[in-house]
Amino acid sequence: MNFGEPRMSQHGYWRVSDGTPVAAAEAREIWAREAYPLLVDVARTYHAVITYKELAERIQESTGIRTRTLLHNWIGTVLSKVVREAHRRGDPQLTALVVHTDDGMVGEGYKEVLEVAGEPPADSVPDREQHAARARLECYRRFGAALPADGGVPALAPLYQAAIERRRVRAESPPRICPRCSVQLPSTGTCDSCD
Repeated sequence: MNFGEPRMSQHGYWRVSDGTPVAAAEAREIWAREAYPLLVDVARTYHAVITYKELAERIQESTGIRTRTLLHNWIGTVLSKVVREAHRRGDPQLTALVVHTDDGMVGEGYKEVLEVAGEPPADSVPDREQHAARARLECYRRFGAALPADGGVPALAPLYQAAIERRRVRAESPPRICPRCSVQLPSTGTCDSCD
């Protein structure tokens, strides 16, 4: 038994202060209220984004409510509440600032942003990412980020932009060919057939 975490293994959501259980719906409501100002704070830095994992950790830390439930099983509900609150307030879509750790893209749930705004769905990942880039720029402008003199430009999340750039470079670079057997060389640069 881990004495540093009283009774926490007995329930999915709990208060860190005393280990008492918290209903999932209540935890998600509290986290959504905490996520909103946190995302506004992210929007105060031009071209800033936050990952789902970072957001989840920060809202759990600041509220003192934790869960062992897998992130993908609850973060969408939290962000859905943020989407609707931003729409209600007339704010730009703060959830565009939240991206995946591994690829820098907004999640599938971003389609809700378009639905709530009454916009047509994005037909492709690039369309969705471009929409999110424009929404992020609106966030930076609304919440006081220091913008360049030209007012700033929409930008893809850095990790996603880097992946696009790598694909572009690969597409522009001809494959290396073994001079002896005319087979494309693997990434090691050493021909597997000739060695």
